[in-house]
Amino acid sequence: MLRRIYLILWLVVLVCPAYAQRGLTKSECHAAMVALEAKWRSDMRNSHREAIEKEVFESDDLKLRFKSIIYGEKPSDGRSLYISLHGGGGAPAAVNDQQWRNQIHLYKPAEGVYVAPRAPWNAWNMWFEEGIDQLFEMLIQAAVAHWDVNPDKVYLLGYSAGGDGVWRMAPRMADRWAAASMMAGHPGEASQVNLRNTPFMIWMGENDSAYNRNELARKHGAIMDSLSRADRGGYKHKTMIIANKGHWMDGEDRAALEWMTAQGVRNPYPDKVVWRQEAVVRPTLYWLAAPQDELRHGATLIAERKGNVFDILQSDYSRVTIFLNDQMCDLDKPIVVRYQGKRIFRGKLLRTEENLKATLRDRGDLRYMFPSKIEVKIP
Repeated sequence: MLRRIYLILWLVVLVCPAYAQRGLTKSECHAAMVALEAKWRSDMRNSHREAIEKEVFESDDLKLRFKSIIYGEKPSDGRSLYISLHGGGGAPAAVNDQQWRNQIHLYKPAEGVYVAPRAPWNAWNMWFEEGIDQLFEMLIQAAVAHWDVNPDKVYLLGYSAGGDGVWRMAPRMADRWAAASMMAGHPGEASQVNLRNTPFMIWMGENDSAYNRNELARKHGAIMDSLSRADRGGYKHKTMIIANKGHWMDGEDRAALEWMTAQGVRNPYPDKVVWRQEAVVRPTLYWLAAPQDELRHGATLIAERKGNVFDILQSDYSRVTIFLNDQMCDLDKPIVVRYQGKRIFRGKLLRTEENLKATLRDRGDLRYMFPSKIEVKIP
């Protein structure tokens, strides 16, 4: 009955120009979101039905084959999703196929949809080349719509070359994961500052010295320690260096799944966002967006929010877009934006259906359907 009332309210919003002029009330906005979510779920089920049946997602000329296993009973708040990346790398396809088959049964969560995708490339950087982001997005969207996965319970893990991928993709898509765990991988040039709100686990054999992996694991574990000390409430992490083990840890790393789920669900609206562009750039992270024409590796944006006040602490961009909803602040009252302590905006914002539709379309994530936004120029 309540859903029907919301749908009626949403129809009123669509046909009455006055609503568009003054914006939506909080209850009207909620009604519109309920209707848009129902339509989105239906659209995703239809658009990804063939991919689920054939076990392959396609984006441009890339293909992401996958195998899935469902474990346990579905919780009342939806299933968990574990995306598990196989090892291999710059080797013949047959070698990577074997690693993929091994990954399918390597981990067994107590509950959730366990998905082992097959990397689109047979290369050392098989899990973090440009284009993999879109395939992961499609996989998550399909899982939410088809398997009733909770979008706030998506976990990333990977072994060896898959661990290389976790080092890069966990920070690159930090706003998508509830937690991530890296097993026996090499961090390369990846930074960990984006993991402020993404619990992260490092697993490494004490004797895994190839490419200096063991020492780099200790080094990056220490970096996480430092980040956590400097930012209370951020950078939850745990580093596990397994004594007397080499590249294969004899299954001890399976404890990572329990640790990740114990960290709780994703917070899509954290009170602080630290965002450094990785080698493959992205235009949005959490409730922030940067100009497409200014995205570059290393560009940094740091912002905090408290109530209706948003503080931009650092920006390498000339302008910044902030997305807002009623879970983050009181949209019936003025919003204040400051840059390094100086106020650069104060005013009330409208909730609009156009914003809801545009953000859901662009982000493809139900939690990033925002009714309000503001773009500010950075002095």
